[in-house]
Amino acid sequence: MNLRAPFHYSYHPNFRTTNTKLNRNSVFPKPALRIFELKNNPIYISNCISPSHEVTRSIDQIPPIEEERKENVAAVEESHLPEEIAENDGQEFSENESLWTQMVEIAKFSGPAVGLWICGPLMSLIDTAVIGQGSSVELAALGPGTVFCDYTSYVFMFLSIATSNLVATSLARQDKNEVQHQISILLFIGLAGGFLMLFFTRLYGPWALAGFMGANRADVTTAANTYVQIRGLAWPAVLIGWVAQSASLGMKDSWGPLKALAVATAINGIGDIVLCRFLGYGIAGAAWATMVSQVVAAYMMVRALSSKGYNGFAISIPSPDELLDIFKLAAPVFVTMMSKVAFYSLLVYFATSMGTKTVAAHQVMIQVYCMCSVFGEPLSQTAQSFMPAMIYGVNRNLAKARTLLKSLVIIGALSGLILGSIGTCVPWLFPKIFSPDPEVIQEMHKVLIPYALALCITPSTHSLEGTLLAGRDLKFISMSMSGIFCVGTLVLLLLSKGGYGLTGCWSTLVAFQWARFSIALWRLTKRNGILYSEDLTRYQVGKLKSI
Repeated sequence: MNLRAPFHYSYHPNFRTTNTKLNRNSVFPKPALRIFELKNNPIYISNCISPSHEVTRSIDQIPPIEEERKENVAAVEESHLPEEIAENDGQEFSENESLWTQMVEIAKFSGPAVGLWICGPLMSLIDTAVIGQGSSVELAALGPGTVFCDYTSYVFMFLSIATSNLVATSLARQDKNEVQHQISILLFIGLAGGFLMLFFTRLYGPWALAGFMGANRADVTTAANTYVQIRGLAWPAVLIGWVAQSASLGMKDSWGPLKALAVATAINGIGDIVLCRFLGYGIAGAAWATMVSQVVAAYMMVRALSSKGYNGFAISIPSPDELLDIFKLAAPVFVTMMSKVAFYSLLVYFATSMGTKTVAAHQVMIQVYCMCSVFGEPLSQTAQSFMPAMIYGVNRNLAKARTLLKSLVIIGALSGLILGSIGTCVPWLFPKIFSPDPEVIQEMHKVLIPYALALCITPSTHSLEGTLLAGRDLKFISMSMSGIFCVGTLVLLLLSKGGYGLTGCWSTLVAFQWARFSIALWRLTKRNGILYSEDLTRYQVGKLKSI
């Protein structure tokens, strides 16, 4: 039975129904006088249900009592609602859950979602381990090569955020056709962006790498260009795969990315060993293995949508209004991601100017760092998934939101300690996994301390920034990240010119990460911030990410 109403049924702890009782299989049996009590103020709604079970009175027809309470007049207990309305997320945390139980639920949701973030860095890390056994020059070339392929892909992170947001919003309206349409237009944007990047790589890749590396590094530039040109063939598949993965995540399927990751990792690992070690293709073989694995992963993600009743091969051209909506949602995320990408690119740029051995060592350390840091990204996704309903949903509960944030930060701190310990031990105790060159190993060991300090704070930072995204504090995120980037760039320039070498680069990264953590924590603990203030008119909440 469909119940259509000009106002929305919702639950509020201060409401209770009298003189009637709803269950999941019935509505009011006949036109009657219904009384809802808000604390001690009775509110009367007469003749609210027509014989066709359609609500016939608008919220504006209710006698004025208190303007701010009008929106809650029709609230009834959630457990008494019909199935079509009472159906909720199922993933949402209970108000009476203990902190430990909440942390377990977070782990269950975010664990499989690691696959959404880990695929790219894992591919590059496998390439680094295999190539490092053969040639220091090719290992050095992987630095700018992976920057060009991996870091520039983060520019399109707005596709991931927009897809999860729009799909989740359409699912909340139980409109399957709209969900299909949103997926189709985002697949078109991903495909168009993929071909744009493919053409850019083919036409301007050598020029960009030459400018990045310098004219006196022709051997490294040539090897890097070989890697980039081959991996560039997968650009359309990569962005389509991102859209498909995010759509699955918006549907609360966090296992799909994990399955795709397992297959893609196996293909990449086997391909690297066969093409590089046995057939001797070197950096070109690593690029082919990674490219094929990315295409396979994207295909698996698109096919997974079919099992959910959606056509992942249907593509629609978005209208100008739809493009504008996506732009409003994605622009602040784009600025934030661009600041991160630019900073990490500058780290590689300054390391490149220090010599082949130094940039080879930096390549190893930054790949291990990225591999470990992505384990904190699901905490950001969890915040974006569950926080919106607590911050500005119909069951708004800021105390519960603060408790959830506490759980996320605790998990982030524990994850940071574990990842920092493991991530530091690998290059410290087993450096020959990546390179047998003693000079490269020596450079790696110089930055172990700042490397550990930067890594241990990263997961907690992700949880804080994910909460800001969930609260739609997008302007602050983009402005603060831009400011941190500018200051970090200045510090990086000064330390590089001061002759501090690779240690100076990694010390700047420590400052960059801790500044992000401190500013986000300050913002969220302000008494007039999104987790404390009852006034949400300052924040843009037109499009909510509630999955």
